[in-house]
Amino acid sequence: MQQPGLFGHDTFSISEVTRVIQGVLESEPVLQDVWVRGEISNLKYHTSGHVYLTLKDDLASLRCIIWKMYASRLRGKLQDGMSITAHGHISVYERNGDYQLYIDNVQMAGEGLLFQEFMQLKGKLEEEGLFDIARKRPLPEQPRTIGIVTSSTGAALQDMLNILRQRFPLAEVILAPAAVQGTMAPLEIIAQIKALSKLSVDVIIVARGGGSIEDLWAFNDERVVRAIVECPIPIVTGIGHETDFTLADFAADVRAPTPTAAAVQVSPDIVEIRTDLMNMQAELENSIYDAISTRRTELRETSHRLARFSPVNRIQNERQHIDTLQEKAIRLMMHFIQLQRSKASGQSQHLASVNPMAVLQRGFALVMTPERKLVSSVQQIQPMDIVDVRIKDGSFTTSVKEVKPADDLN
Repeated sequence: MQQPGLFGHDTFSISEVTRVIQGVLESEPVLQDVWVRGEISNLKYHTSGHVYLTLKDDLASLRCIIWKMYASRLRGKLQDGMSITAHGHISVYERNGDYQLYIDNVQMAGEGLLFQEFMQLKGKLEEEGLFDIARKRPLPEQPRTIGIVTSSTGAALQDMLNILRQRFPLAEVILAPAAVQGTMAPLEIIAQIKALSKLSVDVIIVARGGGSIEDLWAFNDERVVRAIVECPIPIVTGIGHETDFTLADFAADVRAPTPTAAAVQVSPDIVEIRTDLMNMQAELENSIYDAISTRRTELRETSHRLARFSPVNRIQNERQHIDTLQEKAIRLMMHFIQLQRSKASGQSQHLASVNPMAVLQRGFALVMTPERKLVSSVQQIQPMDIVDVRIKDGSFTTSVKEVKPADDLN
């Protein structure tokens, strides 16, 4: 906490001053991404796995620490008196008030010249656009055939094969063995990349295990970089350890930190695929069930609407109406017939009452001319005419002797 000093100036605690210094150092970009060259002294491998050392030259020294996670990636054993180039950032160790270099990468003596060559070639190829993100191609989601360019005797190959068998055993793996270090390595790597491209594999892994910058130098070869760029098939590189970068990594479509990570990059997890398939199956079944349920509901509603507007009900009603009309017609017909029967009976009785044959039963007779005309007037006959006389039980023919008008009968 700041307090007024003897002369009115603010007074700082040691920790406050240290934090100010720390803030100044950590806000300087150059000191947060710095390469430092020097000779190792006071080297100590701690039981925690951390490495403590001092880098010095003729005029100054700098305390350094390498945390365990970075120390495990060192390519060789550090020794006092060894010249190295170290990368890291500067900060303050508050307890002692010391500023020190926190190292995350180390290059041994002789690597400096190679690194300069690396940076020069990287700049040249970068200007040509060989490392542009726009030319990077996506990897196939489920490759049927995977090509691998690496040493046939290296542990990296077995690690990759194990990963591929575990994650995606459905894929066919084609090994294109090549030397991964030495003077002949670039030509063999290029030849195998071209050979795999002619086999129409779906993706290619170019990989090798860790090593020094000299061991990895084949993957900084300009010819290898151009072969990767020109390859028509997507390429994944898995070269060295996570902190190792080669020009082949920049040219590849995808850079993986290790060979095993490269195998993971190109292979989908079959367990996840099975899970996805089961989820898709469940979703499909649910969708089908929902669709069927919806269609059933729609069908029921449509059926109800059809039932309401269906002509069947009307037809049935009309049929019932027809039956009613038919019954009514039958009743009317029977009534009409009964009336006609009654009328006929009355007429029959009337006819019977006026039937001349009925008169005959009472003793009367019918007189008819030979022409079968009923004689109803004396004007129709003359004396000596022959007439037929019909009586109740027969008829006879007779001759008219005399014709008397009705007036003569009174």
